[in-house]
Amino acid sequence: MATIQWFPGHMAKARNEVQAKLKQVDLVLEITDARTPEASRNPMMNELVGDKPKIMVLNKQDLADPNVTAQWIRFYESQGTAAIAIDAQHARQLKQIPQLAKKLLHEKIARQQARGIRDPMIKAMCIGIPNVGKSTVLNRLISKNIAVTGNRPGVTKNQQWLKADNSFMLLDTPGILWPKFDDEQVGLKLAFTGAIADNVVNPDDVGLFGLHYFQQRHPDALRKAYHATAADIALPTPDLMVHLAKTNGFGDEYNRMAERVIFDARQGKLGRFTLEVPNEAE
Repeated sequence: MATIQWFPGHMAKARNEVQAKLKQVDLVLEITDARTPEASRNPMMNELVGDKPKIMVLNKQDLADPNVTAQWIRFYESQGTAAIAIDAQHARQLKQIPQLAKKLLHEKIARQQARGIRDPMIKAMCIGIPNVGKSTVLNRLISKNIAVTGNRPGVTKNQQWLKADNSFMLLDTPGILWPKFDDEQVGLKLAFTGAIADNVVNPDDVGLFGLHYFQQRHPDALRKAYHATAADIALPTPDLMVHLAKTNGFGDEYNRMAERVIFDARQGKLGRFTLEVPNEAE
């Protein structure tokens, strides 16, 4: 798989705008995909955010392995970063975000209240790569459909302030990817979960990556979804893909089976999964 290069002009502009707006906010909400907590982070953002208070928001927890998600929460907290897992699509755990923000900024809030400000406004910037559900998080927090959403990378184009309540305001920002993926595995993880547009990757490579993952981590999911036997799953991944194509009605078109694996994983038909664990990140 060739190195993915994707850094359109609007993303370069968005990066500069994020840097300029950081001075206006109290903290940063970094939205990631709970299935790829590290791969779906933009390393460029760490440099931009600096020492600004931050909350790691692991979205789509309903699709991720709950045990691994709990490991990630503990991992980030051990690094000194607040973290929370949510399911924005179904509005679960969202109310904990402003509560956690107020807890992190309690000293600043207390100083403002001492100056006579009854309900100090917390201003938070929401950042995240495309298709991690950032706009859905914002819409649920403000209880309106203002932030543009869409099941394709890079829907949001412009920054906008959104009021969640009388003490919590959010700044939406465009989804930003970094200039290139030096690690091929990062690109494959993002492609498999849909953070990278399907038309810029080879579905055969992505499907093989996903099939190999399920062979190693969740073989029972393959048995259930594709009627695969233990002997089938023990095959080398390319051979298994060819075999599944034949036994699932695709004949010699193994590329269609690769696309099926990708689709089924994204739709939750292969169960809840997380492509990386904390000890790999360390």
